[in-house]
Amino acid sequence: MSLDDRKVWLSGVRHLKKQDPKLGLLMEKVGRFDFDRSGAEGHYEFLVASIVYQQIAGNAARAILGRFKGLYNGSYPTPRQYLNTRRSAVRSAGLSPQKISYIKDLSERIVSGRLDLKKISQGEDEKIIEELDEVRGIGRWTAEMFLIFSLRRVDVLPFDDLGVQKAIQRVYRLRKLPSKERMEKLREAWRPYCSIATLYLWRSQAAKKEGPNKN
Repeated sequence: MSLDDRKVWLSGVRHLKKQDPKLGLLMEKVGRFDFDRSGAEGHYEFLVASIVYQQIAGNAARAILGRFKGLYNGSYPTPRQYLNTRRSAVRSAGLSPQKISYIKDLSERIVSGRLDLKKISQGEDEKIIEELDEVRGIGRWTAEMFLIFSLRRVDVLPFDDLGVQKAIQRVYRLRKLPSKERMEKLREAWRPYCSIATLYLWRSQAAKKEGPNKN
């Protein structure tokens, strides 16, 4: 199953509404939307962009990523191209020394064959998370984003995502952010379409920030 298969998406929406009426009400409020992968990058490119975006505001990250890609005529480098780029040039694009080292570790693993993104992408979700967690600067959350947005996996619920936690707290009127046990119960109810639930929860948070007068 894949998130960009419309039949899978519609089946997931029906399943979630049937299994969880409270989530269903949120989904009705959010309204219909489809999984959008326009402009999606390859696996390596997605991970590089994820590293660039870590812990900085979106506008600043986009500017840095644009300057970084500018070093390679507006495209992402290959892992080998990155390793052949002077550190000073990458630093001039605005990347911190820490992030430069993270992308270097990712690139070295790919060039050496220690990490085969195409191969691991055929594996189970948890195995992919374990493999990516070995890379410096890539933790479980980034690996889960990779599963959802790069591999279009259907059954991913990022427990540690604050946006998901806040949306769940609001939907179920919890006094605190949901516990791990509560998240696990929801995951069991939503399976095998947790990614679709996650996307709706994120969308509801975005709508809440925009306010009632914005479309």
